[in-house]
Amino acid sequence: MKLLALDTSTETCSVALTCAGDVIERVEIEPRHGERLLAMVQEVLAQAGLALTQLDAIAFGRGPGSFTSLRIGAGVVQGLAFGADIPVVPVSSLAALAQGAQAPRILAALDARMQQVYWGAYVCGDDGLVTSVADEIVVAPAQAPLPHGQGWIGAGSGWDVYHATLVNQLGDALAEWRPQLSPQARAVAQLGMAGVVAGHAVAPELALPVYLRDDVAAKARK
Repeated sequence: MKLLALDTSTETCSVALTCAGDVIERVEIEPRHGERLLAMVQEVLAQAGLALTQLDAIAFGRGPGSFTSLRIGAGVVQGLAFGADIPVVPVSSLAALAQGAQAPRILAALDARMQQVYWGAYVCGDDGLVTSVADEIVVAPAQAPLPHGQGWIGAGSGWDVYHATLVNQLGDALAEWRPQLSPQARAVAQLGMAGVVAGHAVAPELALPVYLRDDVAAKARK
């Protein structure tokens, strides 16, 4: 399967192209998504010697995350997929964060500003892919829901900012937290390929961001 993946949900902008088991990727850690995203896509396609129309699908990190960056990512994906007439696989950015953490149990948290985090709990299956075990929510760190069991690994910018509060909230359920982890297109590609096989690909016009904090997102659109 030939699949292009991208994630713009955080300050890290990443693009990955997977083909016959090989992965070509670009990762830039700076908030210039609008300037660099298309160029990064062109770079990985050129390195692989592929045209956009030769791809089977495009996967993208649909959020939650930065509202502006998510809109940039979704807009680029829609344009590329429409032009090439290929389907799109939306992938949770929290799930991609958990996938990249490479742990059996992951508590993914992205900084949502306003003293809140985007929060999700995931377990890794025998196939090496994560699945959600609770609804993704936006919540104050001191109110993050306690997961069942122990041995959970914390990952994401929410942990970087609020680790003291989260560690206190989770207690013995937490094994450790890993700093400086963000969603990456490589992980989006892994989950996206599984999504294609499972029939989760959608038409380009349905490649929409998921904000979780809908009231603020609605104000941003006005």
